[in-house]
Amino acid sequence: MAGKHDQNSHSEHHVIPFDVLVKVAGGLLALTILTVVTAKFMHLGALASLVAFAIAGTKAYMVMAYFMGLKYDSKSNVLIFLSGFAFLALLFIICALDIWTRVIQTSTL
Repeated sequence: MAGKHDQNSHSEHHVIPFDVLVKVAGGLLALTILTVVTAKFMHLGALASLVAFAIAGTKAYMVMAYFMGLKYDSKSNVLIFLSGFAFLALLFIICALDIWTRVIQTSTL
């Protein structure tokens, strides 16, 4: 029939075991606690941002890989999803270059 999808045209959905989801949720909770501990009690100076982004990136990977199912999805979908992050990184780089290359002007008033 026209307009109907064939049962075999789509790949089967992967069911992630509950214990894996619980472990990932526990890991996310532990990383959230680590974020709070590093922000409140550790004075890392210039490395604080790098550590915060590393923890956030790890948590984002865990959410995307397991809860969104990208770990078990086709490689083309993963590539499309990651291209969005590549363009986001490019946007951040362009904005950072704009800010870092500005000439400081003093007011004449």
